[in-house]
Amino acid sequence: MSAKKDIRFRVYVAFTCICLLGVAIILKAAAIQVKEGPELRKISRDMHTRTTLLPAERGNIYTEDGTLLCSSIPQFDVHIDFSVISKEVFDKNIDSLALGVSQILGGASPAKYKKLLTTAYLNKSRYWLLCKKLPYYQYQALRSLPIFCKGKRRGGFIEDPKIKRINPYGMLAYRTIGLWRENSQIIGMEATYNNLLKGDSGRRVEQRQTGGIWMPVEGMEVEPQNGKDIVTTLDVSIQDVAEHALKSVVEQYECLYGTCVVMEVQTGKIRALANLGRQKDGSYWEDLNYAMMPTEPGSTFKLVTLLSLLNDKYINVEDKVDAQGGAIRFGNRTMRDSHLGLGVLSIKDAFAHSSNAAMAKLAYKYYGANPQKYIDHLHALHLHEKTNIDLSGERRSVVKSPESKSWSATTLPWMATGYEVQITPLHTCMVYNAVANNGRMMRPYLISEVREYGKTIKKTEPKVIEEAVGDSNTIAQLQACMREVVLSGTGKHIQSPFYTMAGKTGTAQVADKGIKYTDGVYQGSFVGYFPADKPKYTIAVVIRTKPHSGAYYGGTIAAPVFRMIADRIFASGKGWNGPLDSFARVSKQVIPAQQATAFSYKVLLGKMGKSLDVQEGTYITQLKSDTVNKTVALQSANVYSGFVPNVSGMGLKDAVYILEKEGLVVEIKGRGKVQAQTLAPGTKAAKGQKITLLLS
Repeated sequence: MSAKKDIRFRVYVAFTCICLLGVAIILKAAAIQVKEGPELRKISRDMHTRTTLLPAERGNIYTEDGTLLCSSIPQFDVHIDFSVISKEVFDKNIDSLALGVSQILGGASPAKYKKLLTTAYLNKSRYWLLCKKLPYYQYQALRSLPIFCKGKRRGGFIEDPKIKRINPYGMLAYRTIGLWRENSQIIGMEATYNNLLKGDSGRRVEQRQTGGIWMPVEGMEVEPQNGKDIVTTLDVSIQDVAEHALKSVVEQYECLYGTCVVMEVQTGKIRALANLGRQKDGSYWEDLNYAMMPTEPGSTFKLVTLLSLLNDKYINVEDKVDAQGGAIRFGNRTMRDSHLGLGVLSIKDAFAHSSNAAMAKLAYKYYGANPQKYIDHLHALHLHEKTNIDLSGERRSVVKSPESKSWSATTLPWMATGYEVQITPLHTCMVYNAVANNGRMMRPYLISEVREYGKTIKKTEPKVIEEAVGDSNTIAQLQACMREVVLSGTGKHIQSPFYTMAGKTGTAQVADKGIKYTDGVYQGSFVGYFPADKPKYTIAVVIRTKPHSGAYYGGTIAAPVFRMIADRIFASGKGWNGPLDSFARVSKQVIPAQQATAFSYKVLLGKMGKSLDVQEGTYITQLKSDTVNKTVALQSANVYSGFVPNVSGMGLKDAVYILEKEGLVVEIKGRGKVQAQTLAPGTKAAKGQKITLLLS
């Protein structure tokens, strides 16, 4: 009896344990279901489904005339779902399909493609990769082939669109336009207007299939919204010539960097913005936007000093000033002219010959007791602020005041000549443009419009910063001084017989970013406008030399860049509908003639019974006509051995003859007469050196 009870007890205990274990399992399962179920189900779904972003098509960047500067083009990865293709359709069209794929994609014969497609069909592959990064035109051709033309549900054709960013003009204006690459740093307009250009991405749910491939789930897709288009003020032709002109000089003198700004006078539109920095291998690249980096401007800042003196009615530009031989002592320092020897001369001539001593003397005389009054003029020109150009990356200027810790007894005279103040080339261009615009200061800008599906949704109008930086008398005197620079001063060598110009050269020793004055690094600049009597464009050129360079004056390295750009713009006829000057203004008028060798003109005049008494090796620069006496005289110019001659305006035959005589290798672009040359006239010519002539 006891044995039976013992067995029953053991059975009861075992049964109870089993029941308790079952209850525990049920409770655990319930706990998992309630507490951990959602998370586990999510993990399961994530293992079998995913959400993929569908990138929006990035907006395009255009010029105002519709030229495409930057665009996004679609590329396609093509997959095939063979499970939806019927055997009848496949067997009937496989030969035609294989032939078409071979013709469109290449890389294999029709027989090879037939074998690949048939194998994938027999395996019932649902997301078989046919090709990657297919251009749009090939994608369109592919989807029109037999079977594929039936679409996704019956033809199994699945496209996976990608976006590729292209710049049709390569690296033209690279630092300004910018460059967009996925998962890379964005610069320029691409960065500044990224939120407008990028659009809104879409989404697509994809399901994991056998073999680890992912296939879109039907009906689980949100279409992307494409980005907006940007219209810039840049002019491709002006940008191109600005970059080539700048590059020709920085390469010739192995400069550290150069920048050039071309601004439309009346509107402030930036028509070109070029930046070239020297790389370790000696090549040049648009690595930084030097136009928006503040530096000591040097003598181009003398215009600001002269503007201040004229606005306060302290001087007239015909007044005399004694430069004292070009060396004047202020405190414990001596201000010197680059060329000593200047004595008593008019203020206009002192400006034209860029006398540091004269300008510092005037500033110290009239503002020495109250330097804040001078600083107030700089503030009135907004030089202490950013220009607020519509492009990110602009750095703030450095304009001292008498309260600054670094202000000293010599700060004012040195500031008057462009030292102890740091402004960007854009600031300088803006001030000179105001003088060209009869006193009205315009805000520089680069973005003209924002468009959405071809419709303008935002338009930028020219903005006036100051209605008048000076009265009409002040502006007229400033314009006369800038004109004198090109007529008789430091910029006289860049005069053109075809149009007038005005401007100012600048040369400054550099001491910044680890560079000391003793390192012999200089910054040469030229800022001006043309035509002088009816200004259309203002051009600022700033070039930083290598240490101890043999060429560093602004008139030597920067002014020729201005001339080359101005020549090309003038030759293109942009903005002019007729002659710039009236031939009826004066009784004697200089009429531009086609430049040619003396030999060519001897032949021409010989046929007319006339003679030309000039030495061999010269060429004609002008025709001078006397409308009263009705006579015409030819004026010749010498070609100096070892220097690059000016062949602008010549016929190709004569130009090549003169240049090759100097040992230069001539490259030709375009047709017609010479409108511009890549080597600046008057610079040293090396045997075998390459020069490109731009014809039109």
